[in-house]
Amino acid sequence: MVFDLCSYIFYPTMKKVRVRFAPSPTGGLHLGGVRTVLFNYLFAKHHGGEFVLRIEDTDQTRYVEGAEEYIMECLDWCGLKPDESPVAGGPFVPYRQSERKPMYLEYAEKLLSAGHAYYAFDTPEQLDAKRKEIPNFQYGQAFRNEMVNSLTLTDVEVKEYLERGVPHVIRIKMPANETISFTDMIRGEVSFDTTLVDDKVLLKADGMPTYHLAVVVDDYLMKISHAFRGEEWLPSAPVHLLLWKYLGWEAEMPEWAHLPLILKPEGNGKLSKRDGDRLGFPVYAMNWTDPKTGDLTRGFRELGFLPQAFVNMLAMLGWNDGTEQEIFTMDELIEKFSMERVSKAGAKFDFEKAKWFNAEWIKRSEVEGLRLMVEEVLEKNSITVTDQDYLDKVIALVKDRCVLLTDFWPQASFFFRRPAELDISAVKPKWNDDKTTFFEHLLTKIAASPNWNATDLENDFKVLAEEKAIKVGELMLPFRIMLVGGKFGPAVFDIAALIGKEETAERVNKFLTLVNE
Repeated sequence: MVFDLCSYIFYPTMKKVRVRFAPSPTGGLHLGGVRTVLFNYLFAKHHGGEFVLRIEDTDQTRYVEGAEEYIMECLDWCGLKPDESPVAGGPFVPYRQSERKPMYLEYAEKLLSAGHAYYAFDTPEQLDAKRKEIPNFQYGQAFRNEMVNSLTLTDVEVKEYLERGVPHVIRIKMPANETISFTDMIRGEVSFDTTLVDDKVLLKADGMPTYHLAVVVDDYLMKISHAFRGEEWLPSAPVHLLLWKYLGWEAEMPEWAHLPLILKPEGNGKLSKRDGDRLGFPVYAMNWTDPKTGDLTRGFRELGFLPQAFVNMLAMLGWNDGTEQEIFTMDELIEKFSMERVSKAGAKFDFEKAKWFNAEWIKRSEVEGLRLMVEEVLEKNSITVTDQDYLDKVIALVKDRCVLLTDFWPQASFFFRRPAELDISAVKPKWNDDKTTFFEHLLTKIAASPNWNATDLENDFKVLAEEKAIKVGELMLPFRIMLVGGKFGPAVFDIAALIGKEETAERVNKFLTLVNE
């Protein structure tokens, strides 16, 4: 049995493109999950389609309070706004699977009636005993006839069990010795031997569907045209393919693409939160605090990433447009994105490269686009900005020197607060009376200067240096340390011009007092 999806190549002209992201609200959102959202979103927008957010909260034992809101906030921060969602609504409400619970039983019973599924009454203790007895035990063709289910019980016994309310699940009945194939948009034709696939649970004892049944039913009912998910879901594909067939929806089955993994920096396995902890970088989009333990996991947003840079970085993990271009706006990504350019191979995560993307985006950003975020950074350091024009000038001076948004504080703090410490030791060995005299005369010039701007100050500085027969290069570092405290910062005369004549003079005086002690 082969499912030929080649006809979907021109799908956008045949039916409206509808894609979905269906996360479980169980914790923080891994950057791999955000990339799945991104590829769904870009594909939909490229084809003029719709992006749906559906919450798969059928496993109530793993549900975490606040996780759904966190997911939505992450997508909002990234600019990946769903067209339909639990919040936005849409024509296929509800968008939480827990609220769709009653409908799944109908489809499970349809499978039962057709002989494609069966009741299983095994207790947890019986299953545990079987797993201990048989290494790598799978509930399927090899052992289903040894278990307590409607295949081994009589019809009378099954009826009695059901009437008594004996806890049970409904499992798919995988066929023996069949090959199931489909065409993956990234990997080409993929085939499976059904003999190697176990009988997955479709409906749990609490009446909730498992992912396997719910994803098929919901994708059908919500008219999903393309389903993109991580490659870790490939082993489940034969179950889903059969469900589409058994429920009579084969012709409506979406086209699939299984996205490559985001790998550890070393390349040996999927990137995990533990890797981030070990190597000192985040793997979540935003900070996540576990409501049960109180443990905080840091995110890219709080570390100081721009959402544009984060999205751009994720897009390049496993995709390129065939050129050397690396910096893309969202509009450019939408225009150029295609699944044909997504790699089959996993993409190594490189945090240094991620920071490079952020630095490039900060450089390219307009001052107005950075202002609110820089204000937040300053407020966290007890600085409230009242002069917006002054702040804008500061941002313009230092943004090219910042890798993360949080760098605006160390790179610009001296514009708002006089340096608490001065690196006197950097200039003390070569300091002499001639340099003291130079800066004392510079103070006189500063006081008498009718204008105050970087150009005039630089000219006065150089003229005075020539008069005193001192190389300008020997004076620049001391002047910088006077103003900012260390060997960093933008052009020193721009700094002086911005902080003002009086503040510049006071900082020079303070340095002279310390260096001559």
